[in-house]
Amino acid sequence: MQAIDLHIREGEFVSLLGPSGCGKSTLLRMMAGLLPPTAGRVRVQGQPPDSAAARRELSFVFQEPTLMPWASVAANVRLPLDLAGVPRPEADARVAEALAQVGLEGFGAQRPRELSGGMQMRVSIARGLVTRPRLLLMDEPFGALDELTRHRLDADLLALWRTQGLTVVFVTHSLSEAAFLSSRIVVMAPRPGRIVDDLALDTPWPREAHHRTSPAFNAVVRRLEDALLAAHDA
Repeated sequence: MQAIDLHIREGEFVSLLGPSGCGKSTLLRMMAGLLPPTAGRVRVQGQPPDSAAARRELSFVFQEPTLMPWASVAANVRLPLDLAGVPRPEADARVAEALAQVGLEGFGAQRPRELSGGMQMRVSIARGLVTRPRLLLMDEPFGALDELTRHRLDADLLALWRTQGLTVVFVTHSLSEAAFLSSRIVVMAPRPGRIVDDLALDTPWPREAHHRTSPAFNAVVRRLEDALLAAHDA
């Protein structure tokens, strides 16, 4: 990977877009403190991402839900609070709040196997939200889902971002998903992994489903295609 110089402002929804092997997930894991950079530094609110202060600010949502199959939905969502020693009454209240935020009220007693793939991913997002982070890092969380479910979760994620005042960094290889979700898109290319475009979007909010067929949306997708093609041919 080439040197990366990237500053993400509070309140942005930034998509890291690019083909497999361009370093999107590696960069995201560095932001989370899961991988150390080989050179340079990563900071979250001025602190190293593996510091206690930074860890209180961020949550990470993986590609797969990574739920404990033997535990209830509520127990899965509560796990970060249990590990942090949050008293059970407070933890239970925050679990109920997080499940409501992702539309899973009343599902706390279910087991993951009783849920659809989309619902399992909602549980994973609720687990990310239960610590009340300011920064949500998401590594292709909807990539394995069918298109209709993916569109629904995209819309729900946008609503959460706006109502909760989150900063989101979202990894995807889907041009249309990046164009729908983002306030800013960072385009990456492989061999070596590098940033080849950085596009701020001025399309209005809220973005309803019909935005996907609008001229503004199509113009963004074409810009992203051109950036990736130019990088491939370089």
